[in-house]
Amino acid sequence: MQRSKINNFLLLLSSIIICQMAGIIGSVFTTPAITTWYANINKPSFNPPNWLFAPVWTTLFLLMGIALFLIWKKGLNRKDVKTAFSVFMFHLVLNTLWSILFFGLKSPFAAFIEIIFLWIFILISIILFFRISKIAAYLLIPYIFWVSFASVLNFAIWRLNI
Repeated sequence: MQRSKINNFLLLLSSIIICQMAGIIGSVFTTPAITTWYANINKPSFNPPNWLFAPVWTTLFLLMGIALFLIWKKGLNRKDVKTAFSVFMFHLVLNTLWSILFFGLKSPFAAFIEIIFLWIFILISIILFFRISKIAAYLLIPYIFWVSFASVLNFAIWRLNI
């Protein structure tokens, strides 16, 4: 029993770290652009203050990590778990890619096209997670809401700067 608790703790910790790493990698491209390029582009009136993004994303990556743990602990030997895990991991790559496109390459248009795919893969992850753990799926709901808002914001920034 004790070994199982330790294994679950390590799995939870690994899940959170994996998700937070996606955010950290994305921030490598985001942070330098905030006070330079991003500060100088046109933004819509509903653009949140810059200080809001870090705590929101940190919280969302934490929720993603917990959701991933709830799926992963069911065992990668199960086909449904392996599929959900793989889709989720691919979605994390898309999440990081958005930061590279938007802030790194300074391309709101490419980032907008990419965020559509990100949103689709979040939805697929929610559906796959729901079949395994309803709680894991529910933990991703704030994330898809935020990415929906981010998609609208991304689109508006692109339109205001063409």
